[in-house]
Amino acid sequence: MPSPIFSHPHRVTYAECTAGDHIYHARYLDLLEAARGEFFRSLGSPLRAWQEREVIFPVVECQLRFRRPARYDDSLLIEVWPCAIGGVRLNFGHRVLHSDGGVILEGETRHACTNVAGALKRLPPELVDLLTPYLIPASA
Repeated sequence: MPSPIFSHPHRVTYAECTAGDHIYHARYLDLLEAARGEFFRSLGSPLRAWQEREVIFPVVECQLRFRRPARYDDSLLIEVWPCAIGGVRLNFGHRVLHSDGGVILEGETRHACTNVAGALKRLPPELVDLLTPYLIPASA
């Protein structure tokens, strides 16, 4: 059985930080996006391949809880896993951990499955099959 949580390493760059030497809050969404992309790539099913099949997953909602700051040159681990799969919905849980094990951020991104023009479409069955072994339902 595969590990249910995918981990993607990241080193904080100077460009991601504020004058106060912590990652600017909106930059975390870029980090989560990068980790989701690497998760799909690790499954042998890159997001580009889905886009070429007229399937994309725009974020429709996100919830982030900031626990502590990450600073320039910190080594982070970004965890991602699917937490809801079905119909047109595909949601991911996220956690950003510092190299010392401390939690930087916890969150969830909610995505709709659409074509490239933005019309809703059901998740392809082969994608559901691919992601289901990694599913960790979100706590209520």
